[in-house]
Amino acid sequence: MTTSSDAYSDTDVIEDASRSTTDAPSPPSVPSATLGGEQKRSLEQITLLLFITLPFLALVAAVPLAWGWGVSWLDLGLLVFMYYLGCHGITIGFHRYFTHGSFKAKRPLRIALAVAGSMAVEGPLVRWVADHRKHHKFSDAEGDPHSPWRFGETVPALMKGLWWAHIGWMFDEEQTSQEKYAPDLIKDPAIRAVSRQFLFWTIVSLAIPPLVGGLVTMSWWGAFTAFFWGSLVRVALLHHVTWSINSICHAVGKRPFKSRDRSGNVWWLAVLSCGESWHNLHHADPTSARHGVLKGQVDSSARIIRWCEQLGWATDVRWPSESRIDSRRKPKTVGPA
Repeated sequence: MTTSSDAYSDTDVIEDASRSTTDAPSPPSVPSATLGGEQKRSLEQITLLLFITLPFLALVAAVPLAWGWGVSWLDLGLLVFMYYLGCHGITIGFHRYFTHGSFKAKRPLRIALAVAGSMAVEGPLVRWVADHRKHHKFSDAEGDPHSPWRFGETVPALMKGLWWAHIGWMFDEEQTSQEKYAPDLIKDPAIRAVSRQFLFWTIVSLAIPPLVGGLVTMSWWGAFTAFFWGSLVRVALLHHVTWSINSICHAVGKRPFKSRDRSGNVWWLAVLSCGESWHNLHHADPTSARHGVLKGQVDSSARIIRWCEQLGWATDVRWPSESRIDSRRKPKTVGPA
């Protein structure tokens, strides 16, 4: 395993990522990085509800439709391709690069990751990063935007907390300060522009499958089924896998590494989450470019980062050394003799 550095600090995620992702000078005054600012207005709340509800209804309808009519290889291919394009845009781009500075990216890769992550339809880039950095600062403690332990540890409280961590927190009108938690991204005009263009990239993301489906089949029905599977079902599936990292991976899972929260590894989400569900290591070592560090832990995001490094597109990748991994393991408990 290649190691670029063992000396980097992960004690201050915000400052560390700010130094790592951009050196752009700060303009004297910059506009808010998202159209809605730091408080969600009614129009934004309605839009968010539509982005969540419509794909979810399609996901519910997908089972009986697939049973009755089947799903074509074209529709399935579009679903898989668009799913993993958006998923890796989130995991590699929004999360490991923009939020935690796990590597440095050449300008074209930086813009491509911002666009790919935006096509996951999970909200504007700067807002996403600000929320996640705040989550790490207060993980599973007061101030965490989406901890499942928010309401207590009883079963009813945890059920309520899981709902909050999965979906409910997104409708909270009190928003994370983007100026405080993502100043480095706001300083970059190109990244700020991509973040403000979230609605445009959402439309592009939803339009690609029906466009391809319609052109390949030369029919409106082909365009419709491609939109249903490649746009709506795909977005709903990716939403719930991503949100499961906030909810499920902070409630259950194995915890072989030392962290100050309740983050756990959930193996059955690893492939769908592109390696994000190896969540315990991530919270034990937030700036690590690899989350699945143990034998057999699939982490497709780390593999793609490795390819980008080999191509010269990514540099200063923070691969964890064996000694760094060992230093974060929990001590083995010794039973009575």
